[in-house]
Amino acid sequence: MIVRKLAYTLLASALILVVSGAAAAQHRDYLTDNEIEIVRDAQQLDNRVNVLVKIIDRRFTALGIDPNSPASGKKDKTDWGPEPTGTRTELLGDIKSILQKAIEDIDNVAERPDLMVTDVTERKPKTFKEVFPIAVRSLAAAAGRYKPLLQAEGAKTTDRVQTGIITNIIELCDEITASVTKLPSK
Repeated sequence: MIVRKLAYTLLASALILVVSGAAAAQHRDYLTDNEIEIVRDAQQLDNRVNVLVKIIDRRFTALGIDPNSPASGKKDKTDWGPEPTGTRTELLGDIKSILQKAIEDIDNVAERPDLMVTDVTERKPKTFKEVFPIAVRSLAAAAGRYKPLLQAEGAKTTDRVQTGIITNIIELCDEITASVTKLPSK
């Protein structure tokens, strides 16, 4: 009797470990290792937002969509690493996660401007009042580029999961675009 209970407990424990291990294995990082390092190095808000926008552009390119990036003609010496890979659903999920990260970074600085990291390599470091509007406008410009691309992709896809992700990203783009109206005029 005791042996049966012990065997049952061990079997149940093993099953739980297998199921939880499979669930953990399904987790996907939305940034590559090189991108993580680049984001970590870009501490000042406007620089970080520009890096995150570039990373989103890389996801669009991996999807075979031209992101119409204004900086695409410029030479970039940054080692971004290999092109991002994944299924269409995974790459769309990456775009959503990266866009959410950019929004969270902006929100965090807006809530606590005194904790904003400044670029110490500059002679006269930029203040919150200088950096914050630049970051928001930069993200809004990118959101303006992304929305028509996403609307076109949403019209083409028949996958309900992809349609849901695309709809969520479009809503984020709308929120970002609306936030520009709350900024003081230049």
